[in-house]
Amino acid sequence: MKLLVDSGSTKADWIAIDDEGKVLFTTQTLGLNPEVLDKEEIINRLEDKFDISHNKDKATHLFFYGAGCGTDRMKDFLTNVFQKYFAKAIVTVHEDTYAAVYATTPKGEQAIVCILGTGSNCSYFDGKVLHQKVQSLGYIAMDDCSGNRFGRHLLRGYYFNKMPADLAKEFEEEYNLDADYIKNNLYKEPNPNAYLATFAKFLIKHKDTPFCKNIIQAEMKDFAENYIMQFENCHDVLVHFVGSIAFYLKEELEAILETYDIKVGNVLRRPIDGLIQYHILNK
Repeated sequence: MKLLVDSGSTKADWIAIDDEGKVLFTTQTLGLNPEVLDKEEIINRLEDKFDISHNKDKATHLFFYGAGCGTDRMKDFLTNVFQKYFAKAIVTVHEDTYAAVYATTPKGEQAIVCILGTGSNCSYFDGKVLHQKVQSLGYIAMDDCSGNRFGRHLLRGYYFNKMPADLAKEFEEEYNLDADYIKNNLYKEPNPNAYLATFAKFLIKHKDTPFCKNIIQAEMKDFAENYIMQFENCHDVLVHFVGSIAFYLKEELEAILETYDIKVGNVLRRPIDGLIQYHILNK
C-alpha cells in the first residue's frame, strides 16, 4: 500500500493506493508543516485519523509532499518522524512544490510552477529538476499573495480603522475579533499561519469591493515581481498555479499577470488527484 500525501499548513490530503493504482481509502488530517509543529503534535494528528493509525503497518511506501519541507533539516526531521510511525514503509519527503509540479506538468514540460494557498512558493521546472531562486523565510517575512498574508491585511485594516464601516460590520459578524482571542491564536496556538489564512475566505467573498480589490492586486503584483520574475524565462514558459487562493482568484490573477506579459497555464485547487496518475506511471 502506497500513501500519497499533499500537505499544506492548514490541511493534508491522504490517499492510499495499491500497486495497480486502485484507491483504498482517502482521508484528511490537519496540516503537517514541520516549520510550525513539533514531533508530538505531528503524531497526534496522525493518531487522530483511524484510517491512518489502523493501516500504518500496512504501508510499504509513503510519498509526502508538504509545506515547510524546503530545507534538508526539515525534510530529515519529518522523515525521521514518519519512519518511526510507519515502521515498514519507505519514506520520501518532498517540498509541496513537487506535488504541484507533477500535477500541472503531466508530460514533464518546462514551466514555472507556483503555490498560492495558506503560504506561497514559486519554482522553475526544467522537465527534470526543480529550480528555486528564492528560499522561503516563512510566513512572517515572506509568503506574498498567500492566505495568511491576506488575513494579516484584513486584521490590520480592521484594527487600524481603515476597513470601510459596512465591511467592518460584516467582518465582526463573521469572526471573533476580540484582541485577546486573536493574540492567543497568533502567539500561543499551533499553526498561526493557518489561522491567519482563515480570513482569506472573507477577502475572496468581497473581492469586488475597492478595499479588498486593492489588497488582492497589491499582493499579486508583489508575487509577480518578487517570485515569478526572478526567472528570466518567465515570459517564455507557462506559469502554472496550485492552491485555493489561485483557484478562487483565477480571473484576477490572469488580469494582473497579463500586465507583466506572463501567461497563466493550469490552475488547480489541489494537486492530489494528479499525484495518483503520476505515481501509477512512475512505479
